[in-house]
Amino acid sequence: MSEVSVVICAHTLDRWDELKRAVRSVRTQTHAPREIVVVVDNNEALRERAALEIAGVTVVPNANQPGLSGGRMTGAECVTATVIAFLDDDAVADKHWLEELLEAYRDPAAMGAGGPVEPLWQAPPPSWFPDEFRWVVGCTYVGMQVRNGRIRNPIGANMSVRADVLWRAGGFSSALGRRKLGFSVSGRARIGGKAESCEETEFCIRAAHLYPGGYWAYMPAARVHHGVPVQRTTWKYFVHRCLVEGTAKAVLTDLAGSKDSLGAEGRYVREVLPRAVASALGAAMCGNVGAARRAVAIMAGLALTASAYAITRLSGVAEALSRHLLSRVRLRRA
Repeated sequence: MSEVSVVICAHTLDRWDELKRAVRSVRTQTHAPREIVVVVDNNEALRERAALEIAGVTVVPNANQPGLSGGRMTGAECVTATVIAFLDDDAVADKHWLEELLEAYRDPAAMGAGGPVEPLWQAPPPSWFPDEFRWVVGCTYVGMQVRNGRIRNPIGANMSVRADVLWRAGGFSSALGRRKLGFSVSGRARIGGKAESCEETEFCIRAAHLYPGGYWAYMPAARVHHGVPVQRTTWKYFVHRCLVEGTAKAVLTDLAGSKDSLGAEGRYVREVLPRAVASALGAAMCGNVGAARRAVAIMAGLALTASAYAITRLSGVAEALSRHLLSRVRLRRA
C-alpha cells in the first residue's frame, strides 16, 4: 500500500481548538501518515503557537501566494510520500480515513481520491437550508454525481492525489480559491471579482487531460466531518457563496469548456433541483413551513448562481482571469 503525507492549512487563531482536533484525528489513523505538515497563511502568532504546542507535526509558513491554493502547494513541497492528502483545519477525519483513501491507489489509473464531507453543525441548520446546497458550506450535497465510484473532482476538505500527478499537472492555481479561509459576516461577494472557489475542480480537470484513462475515485468510507459555524448558516452567507460559485464557474468554463466544467452541474440543474423543489412543495402543501422555505431557497440559490455566472461571462472578466491562471500554471510546470 502507498505511503501518504497529510497537509493541513490554517490561517486564524480563532480556529485553534479545531486545528488541534484536526491534527489529533490524523495522528490516530489506522494507517499512520508518513508526516503531517501544518501550513500557516500570513499569521506569525499562529505559526509560533502551533510550532510550540502541537507535537509531532511540521509547521511552516505559506511560501507561495496568500490563500488556500498557495498553502496547499507549500505543504506539498514539504512532504515526501507518494500520496498527499489534504484536510481542512476545521475538519475531523474518521480513524479509517487514510486507510480507505489509499485503497483507491491499488489501481494505477487512479490519479487521486476523496470521500464524503459531512457537516459538523455548531448549531442546528435553519429549516430553509436545502441539503442539495450543502456545497455552500463545503460539504457533500444531495445529488452529487458519482458514476461507478468515480467523480469529476473531490471536495477540497477531503482530497488526496498522487504527488507526481500534482506536480506534472502544475498544482493548484492561486488565481482560483479563497485568499482568506473564512467569511466575514460584513463581507460581500463581488460578481466578476476573484474566483474564490473551484480550484480543486480546475486542477482535477487539468490533470485528467494529461492522463487519458485516469480518474478521480470516490471512497464512501473515507469520511471526514467539516465544521460549520453559526455564521455560515445565515441567509447572507448562502447568498455570498452562491454568487462566489457562479463567478468561479464562469472562469472555469472559460478554462476548461462547458462540457468538462459544467457537465455534472447540468444534471444537477435539470434533475436534482427540480426533484428537490417538487418534493419540498409537496411537503409544504401538507403544512410544512420549512419545506416551503427550502423550495424558495433552492430557486433563489439557482438564480443567484446563474446570474453571477452570466454576468461574469458577459463582462469579459472570466476570460481575463483564465488567462492569468493559465500563465501561472505554465510557470509552475516549467
